Amino acid sequence: MSKFPLTTIRHSAAHVLAQAVQMIHPEAKLAIGPAIDSGFYYDFELPEPLTETDLEAIEKQMVQIINEGQPFKQYSMTQQDARRYFESSNQSYKVEIIDDLNVDEVSIYENGPFVDLCRGPHVEKTSQIGAVKLLKVSGAYWRGSENNKMLQRIYGTAWPTKKELNVYLNQLEEAKKRDHRKLGKELQLFSINDDIGGGLVLWHPKGAAVRQVIEQLWRNEHQRNGYSMVFTPHIGRANLWNTSGHLEFYSDNMFSPVDIDESSYYLKPMNCPFHIAIYKQQQVSYKELPLRYAELGTVYRNERSGVLHGLLRVRGFTQDDAHIFCTKDQAQDEVLNALTFSLSMLKTFGFEDYELFLSTRPESKFVGDPKDWDIAEKALEDALKTQGLPFEIDQGGGAFYGPKIDIKINDSIGRKWQCSTIQFDFNLPEKFKMTYINSNGEKQTPFMIHRALLGSIERFFGILIEHYAGKFPTWLAPIQCRLLPLVDSATVFSGEVAQALDRAGIRYDVDDSNEKLGYKVRKAQLEKIPLAVIIGEKEVSEKKLTIRSRDSKFQPILTVNEFIQQILEKKL
Repeated sequence: MSKFPLTTIRHSAAHVLAQAVQMIHPEAKLAIGPAIDSGFYYDFELPEPLTETDLEAIEKQMVQIINEGQPFKQYSMTQQDARRYFESSNQSYKVEIIDDLNVDEVSIYENGPFVDLCRGPHVEKTSQIGAVKLLKVSGAYWRGSENNKMLQRIYGTAWPTKKELNVYLNQLEEAKKRDHRKLGKELQLFSINDDIGGGLVLWHPKGAAVRQVIEQLWRNEHQRNGYSMVFTPHIGRANLWNTSGHLEFYSDNMFSPVDIDESSYYLKPMNCPFHIAIYKQQQVSYKELPLRYAELGTVYRNERSGVLHGLLRVRGFTQDDAHIFCTKDQAQDEVLNALTFSLSMLKTFGFEDYELFLSTRPESKFVGDPKDWDIAEKALEDALKTQGLPFEIDQGGGAFYGPKIDIKINDSIGRKWQCSTIQFDFNLPEKFKMTYINSNGEKQTPFMIHRALLGSIERFFGILIEHYAGKFPTWLAPIQCRLLPLVDSATVFSGEVAQALDRAGIRYDVDDSNEKLGYKVRKAQLEKIPLAVIIGEKEVSEKKLTIRSRDSKFQPILTVNEFIQQILEKKL
């Protein structure tokens, strides 16, 4: 086991990557090279695009540098000396970074002949980096701005041992097989059409069937947990977004307005102001609190084309959204209820392995009374402790408007996904002058809690596709079973079965082609349909069904009613 954190190993590997590129391409201009969750990257300006063959040569050079065990040495330069050094080396991006620094001295790291502007930390010598692998090259604008030059970004990963690297690479291969974009096309679940626009999702009948199951479960569970359903418009006047602060702080993520009746209207990026407007329609009494509003509200965000990614990053999506308005005294119970609800919903969809994070008040630049922050943070922490859940505290990592709990789920191949959030907000109630009448007849500002269980329907569906590799459990599958009549005499009985499935609300289709049984079963398996229902002469005569599961296992022969009951009870 390495004595260095992964981030330190990977940051060091990024330096070795830059060194290797410069050795092979001396004309390369270096930009930045940080460690990231999955490894590291470095951005370069090069005269020609890199190829897979280039990556192989660069990786080979990296291994050689690692094996040499070059020491990492840190020293300081004055800002002026550092500027002169990198200017003489024709490293204009480093010069630009130095010019932006408001310091007298800058930190420099050196290993072998390679020198870079860097705060560190690094391993002691390159041989402590372990095993590396370059993964891909892509384009990246300098400093993320489309107005700047497009650079070439080389991605890689580094692990303390070859064994750990191989485990990760195997996970990557499995992730490729599970890619929701690939499976979404193969299984005809959804598509994104250039004529309609990037980041705008078309839900096909099969994908829509799964979405309908998710949404119906969502609505039923919210009603059972004391939430009121609301529906709000897709657009709102500019003054709404001025009051909320979105036009001041979030306008880059909002689409350009349209003018209606001499007023500007914006597609909504969030549902919060609309729920507040519903709350404010009449004066609320403390006796009416808590109020819990829930909505599957479609929102629109002007994401850059470079960050769009299937269902995981889109421009139009349906937020699994809720807002809770309560008194200070009710905050603790409401947080505990929201946390219990979140974990229960995630478990329903097959996620029982997760990590929890509590983000607390920033040291500066926050809104609201510190005493209210203390109440909110205690409510969040007590809820986690009541559930007996381990959690990490992100000290000072809360948003400026309130502390929060984030739940990151681990999927079936160990990847982490951010879904559920329970977030206090001390900003919007003040901006919108929200009040309730307390027990003394005085106006008081309510506590407001943002709460998402799934995040968004689109993103959660993408996660589900990859978690299950398209093999949804029967209760969630777009087609739960396929009827396979094998002989002409099975037509009538097959029709009777279909009618019974219709009455029970079970999703099915029929393959009445003249193909052999083995072909039909294999076709159903390739389409990842959970259950194949075989109806031959024996089944017709006995009025029973032979069931073959997606993994080729035969189930007990069942009557039609038994089959339906087992599906409804999630036993098949």
